[in-house]
Amino acid sequence: MVSKDSRTEVRVKKHKKIRNRFTGTPERPRLAVFRSNNHIYAQIIDDTVGMTLVASSTLEKDVKAELEKTNDVAAAAYLGTVVAKKALEKGIKAVVFDRGGFIYQGKIKALADAAREAGLEF
Repeated sequence: MVSKDSRTEVRVKKHKKIRNRFTGTPERPRLAVFRSNNHIYAQIIDDTVGMTLVASSTLEKDVKAELEKTNDVAAAAYLGTVVAKKALEKGIKAVVFDRGGFIYQGKIKALADAAREAGLEF
């Protein structure tokens, strides 16, 4: 009988492969995205010092107040603009996009497109 890996295990394995290809630097930090069943999280990380420069999620009060639901495409798009604005305030213009092993469609794509429209380059 063939045993099948769980979706989480497959995603984590993909994420490890992606992380081997690139890291965040001070000039181009990494925009890491994670989505759970209920919320979406985004961080901009400088991997050389292991420090989170900017973070935002749908758990934050001011973000949550603007949203009807915290786990749909509209929430992801809004979070993308929030992260991009925070990054631009800190002087971060270019990032490397880390989709976290998730397929680039739906919420992940909406977050990335919104961040690009708000001024981040990747």
